Amino acid sequence: MGTEGENVRVIAGRYRLESRLGRGGMGVVWRATDELLGRQVAVKEIPLDIDDALSVDEARRQRDRTLREARAVAQLRHPHIIVVHDVVEHDERPYIVMELIDGGSLADRISARGPVDAAEAARIGIALLSALRTAHEAGVLHRDIKPANVLLESGSDRVVLTDFGIAQVAGATTLTETGSFVGSPEYTAPERMSGARTGPESDLWSLGALLCTALSGESPFRRDSLGGILHAVVFDEIRPPVQAGPILPVVRGLLERDPDRRLDAAEAERMLRAFRDTGRSPQLPPGYTPTQRDVPRPPAPTPPAPTVETRRSTRGVLVAALLVAAMAGAGVSAAALLMNRDGADGGRTPTSSAPETSVSASASSGTPSASSTPSASDTASSATATHPSAPSGYRVADDPAGFSLAVPEGFTRKPQGERVFYMSSGETFRLGIKVTEPEAGGPLAVMRRAAAKGPDSNPGYHDGKVTATTRHGHDAALWEFTWNGFSTAEGPRHTYDLCWEEGGQMYDVWVSAPVGKVREAKEYFDVAVDTFART
Repeated sequence: MGTEGENVRVIAGRYRLESRLGRGGMGVVWRATDELLGRQVAVKEIPLDIDDALSVDEARRQRDRTLREARAVAQLRHPHIIVVHDVVEHDERPYIVMELIDGGSLADRISARGPVDAAEAARIGIALLSALRTAHEAGVLHRDIKPANVLLESGSDRVVLTDFGIAQVAGATTLTETGSFVGSPEYTAPERMSGARTGPESDLWSLGALLCTALSGESPFRRDSLGGILHAVVFDEIRPPVQAGPILPVVRGLLERDPDRRLDAAEAERMLRAFRDTGRSPQLPPGYTPTQRDVPRPPAPTPPAPTVETRRSTRGVLVAALLVAAMAGAGVSAAALLMNRDGADGGRTPTSSAPETSVSASASSGTPSASSTPSASDTASSATATHPSAPSGYRVADDPAGFSLAVPEGFTRKPQGERVFYMSSGETFRLGIKVTEPEAGGPLAVMRRAAAKGPDSNPGYHDGKVTATTRHGHDAALWEFTWNGFSTAEGPRHTYDLCWEEGGQMYDVWVSAPVGKVREAKEYFDVAVDTFART
């Protein structure tokens, strides 16, 4: 029996649970002392869904499956996989005893210090890919890779993949597959969403989403509802963030919707190591044939009217997403719902249609869709073969200065010297564009010089960061910073600014917004850079 004291329990006769470190979807983690060996450990207490509907035999089978899977994870030996010391059962409840990592998670680091740069993202990715190769070779899938499940050890910055609590030994049926959605939807592969299959490739998709989050601070699939997230994963365009530019081929290869075409762990690790060694964007493997999203697309003819089957397929995805959102609280399996959409596609998922860009558009953020008519000085047009279409809530503006881009509906044009602004009502959001002759040192040098003068041009300038990246294959630099605004009434603001050279010109596109509205600002910025075209 366990010893009960002042919030202290001893389980299995040796592990004294002392303080709770955290709680997740798959259990409570305790700081504990192994009284037999005199060392600090972490103990995960696994809850079991045992109720009156389960017989004694069924409850026992559930416990046995959980323990069997935990013991399989305990056999893994890798410097970047959490060490499992012991798997015990106490009062008919499983506990996993693990090494205690002194340090927070990658999610904690992003929250406290912001996104990491490309070199650090590559370092983390290399460690996780190496860990996953070991797990997959042993037949163990993680199934919940996300920043919260990656620990960074204090002092050494060792990267540790943890929380195999919903891991599945390949080929086994697990407790977690009996009804409710398993994992984190923003990081879940589309084939798992559709119920088609779950394999090592699904973990690699999750890693691709994790790298985007580490680089930008937000998953490219974040939306305001579960239905929106599922639709983004299964159906929407995939737009990696601009910060992913230096390692964009890796991110794109991992976020390939067709699992058979997804970049494998060995190649992804090789590419990231090449980037760390050379500082140059890695090349895809020789045998990799890019999908349509990876090659320049010719001008598209006017699309034919949708067929009945096309309408049914699109409707099926939309309805499935809405059903999942509505039924999630009732414990209905998301995978089962999506697997049964229309019943005619055999579980196939669409191939990613991400455009030739390294920019992320977070289509979820409640973008204003005001239908106000643009001013006479601002020309808007629908998409043609010469420039991209505008997302919902945006319009394509053909600017007299020789470029076009998508701007939010309701934004009006206000030129100021060599700069052109598109501004929201009250100038809360300011989208700026400047076209100049190339300058010495290229975009990176230009942005670094601007950042050095940041305190002079932007009152209260702080947290400035310049990152080398690319846009549509052209060298670019991203400058991001926070400042106090031009007046007390205006208040603190945050700015995203991308500079690149193309066609003998230097282009600079930026968005400035109140610090409390950075999510909307990031979307406006990403869409503007993504859709920008010379005219």
